[in-house]
Amino acid sequence: MKNEYDVVIVGGGPAGCMAATLVAEAGYSTLLVEREQMPRFHVGESLMPECYWPLKRMGMIERLEASKFVRKKSVQFVTGNGKESAPFYFQEHDPRPSSVTWQVERADFDQMLFARAREAGADCHDSTRVLDLVLDANQRATGVKLRTAEGETRQVGAQVVMDGSGQQSLIANKLGLREDIPSLKKAAIWTYYKNARRDEGDNAGATIIMHTVEKDSWFWFIPLSNDITSIGCVGDSDYMLKSGVDQETRFNQELERCPGLINRLDSAERVEKIHVAREYSYWTRQHSGDGWVLIGDAFGFIDPLYSSGVYFALVMGERAADAVVSALAAGDTSAARLGSWCAGFKEGAQLIRNLVDAFYTKEFSFGGFIKDNPQFKGNLTDLLIGRIFYDGAGNIFDEMKPAVARARAEVAMQ
Repeated sequence: MKNEYDVVIVGGGPAGCMAATLVAEAGYSTLLVEREQMPRFHVGESLMPECYWPLKRMGMIERLEASKFVRKKSVQFVTGNGKESAPFYFQEHDPRPSSVTWQVERADFDQMLFARAREAGADCHDSTRVLDLVLDANQRATGVKLRTAEGETRQVGAQVVMDGSGQQSLIANKLGLREDIPSLKKAAIWTYYKNARRDEGDNAGATIIMHTVEKDSWFWFIPLSNDITSIGCVGDSDYMLKSGVDQETRFNQELERCPGLINRLDSAERVEKIHVAREYSYWTRQHSGDGWVLIGDAFGFIDPLYSSGVYFALVMGERAADAVVSALAAGDTSAARLGSWCAGFKEGAQLIRNLVDAFYTKEFSFGGFIKDNPQFKGNLTDLLIGRIFYDGAGNIFDEMKPAVARARAEVAMQ
């Protein structure tokens, strides 16, 4: 590890690895550090189809096609009484190669990305913890203070620091920039099963979203390799974790209230402990400063509902890397230059936020909505695919909005 780099990137997840790959390929000295030893466990296994394009730019498609990862061709919703919607098959809407994506074990997936960043020329170090951001008298970032895998504390200088440190959000917490999303104070409890029943054919690798009977919570069902399935339950944080019921009991109680899931676990065996994440939905009110920029979950995280986390991380890593390369070439690493991509990204992300808000409205059902408004199936599939970052993308939800409002009102009156 050198004492000085053009760019230091904190966090070896999808955002950090994407950024490190592109910045290093552009010829700038790049340090990528990850606090855990790679490979390391992480949740967030389901990829949106539009991940294909940033992953292609990163040089990962052939490697993913040769991997053991389960192919994901659709997404499906199940009501609280167990009624299954017709699957949303991506290829029917978009016949390009991107219509087939992956369900990934994140330890293996992130390791592949980390290795790709190293291959591209980044100096990659795991088991390395960033202790602090170094600021000069003008509050410009000039590097980081870190502890190496050998336990040495040292300072490393940089023209730009890119923070992809995940929910720790090193810079946002240091500068007080984190803002929780009050309407999304959720918690997730999840584990893993072997031999859970999957559908056959093109829906075999589908992400399935299942409501519980009273819609107090919902389950994800994500098929992974070796007949392992990731199964998690999401609900309001107070309901899931603060009601005097331990996490194991709460998970089992919600499972009993989810008829769409129970019959898929008849012959299944749980093979992992319970994991918990709480109140993870937040945004940051400032995304860049002189000499620094936020990417990935350090920038913000909406909700696990539509599997947008990895996709957003890759997009942010890509866009921020392009901004950093341009800034270094121009000799201008100001906040405005480094964050020039943020407004456009937030416009697209807001469409997923709108979709999340609709789902959490108890009186609303996407299955019923599409049944009554089949003309919007394409619009909804665009959102589920992640096709949201283009001029006019906001029109998708604008077109749906009146019909969504009518559907909510009709159900509420019943």
